[in-house]
Amino acid sequence: MARLARFAIGFPAVYALALVAQLVAGNAVVTSWGLEYVIFAFALGLLVSNTIGVPSWMREAARTEFYIKTGLVILGASIIFGDMVQAGLLGIAQALLVVTAVWFFCFWLAKKLRVDDEFATMLASAVSICGVSAAIAACGAIQGDRKKLSYVTSLVLIVAAPMMVVMPFVIRAFDIPDLVGGAWLGGTLDTSASVVAAGEMISIPARNAGVVVKLSQNVLIGVAAFLLTIWWTMRDGKQQADRPGIGVIWSRFPKFVLGFIAASFVFSFLISGSVIDETRGILTALRTMWFALAFISIGLDTRFSDLAAADSGRAAVAFLGGQAFNVVWTLLLAYLLFGGMLFEVPAL
Repeated sequence: MARLARFAIGFPAVYALALVAQLVAGNAVVTSWGLEYVIFAFALGLLVSNTIGVPSWMREAARTEFYIKTGLVILGASIIFGDMVQAGLLGIAQALLVVTAVWFFCFWLAKKLRVDDEFATMLASAVSICGVSAAIAACGAIQGDRKKLSYVTSLVLIVAAPMMVVMPFVIRAFDIPDLVGGAWLGGTLDTSASVVAAGEMISIPARNAGVVVKLSQNVLIGVAAFLLTIWWTMRDGKQQADRPGIGVIWSRFPKFVLGFIAASFVFSFLISGSVIDETRGILTALRTMWFALAFISIGLDTRFSDLAAADSGRAAVAFLGGQAFNVVWTLLLAYLLFGGMLFEVPAL
């Protein structure tokens, strides 16, 4: 009850900061730049944390995992299986090839740089799947350190902002086909909102291709969390010379993934298309608010002094190396799958 009371006291302040971030992001000029609310939410949290500090009465309400896990369950409602099938298998194929290759490359690079397994797992998941959401899912699956999660989140957001602006410019400058460019955006940018914003700077088909690939990657959050839970549990069992049972795997499994899958199933098979259309705007607004609360909390938990000291910068080098590989590999796959080299160019 005491923790609930402290949460109730601090929550209005966190909520107010989240509202401010969304108001700033909703400005017409800011929107035209392609900057989204997550950047401003994170920046506001950082500003408080690194200037006046987070007041003790506010700390209990800075619950990153609670907010983003709730947002991820709501995100599941937007993953409609019928839409995925209708869009074709190319986006799913690219998502699988990107996630698998980039995850193993980033993890290998991190280990070469002497980054610990926990850090490497969160870094690889963030780079390969979908940024912060995947990092939090991975952190939950391996019961990771929240300070390391905060560091990974900071890296994702710091790198994402310039990529969202630069990549559409590169696509135009090098005359990359719209569908190829959109698939490239979908496989490398870390949030659906940034993919939509960057894609619309190019064309509607580019946006659609990007969304197909990004949604395919979002679906893999649950799969990745499940596999990481099994791997991490087995790893701990080997270290302790004890074979872990199903009960141990279940206790470590991030339960929000079940909510994600359930929401997707309900909206895919049990709800009519008209109801889905009517509720899409409401669900998007709810998801946006929960994610804004999460990014405010991440900023509140992050101090520049801690980031500078974290792992002597090796984790940042591993992240940047993994992202560079991701950019090159995803562009190659986008040309092969969406450029008419192996398959007919889809109509999106």
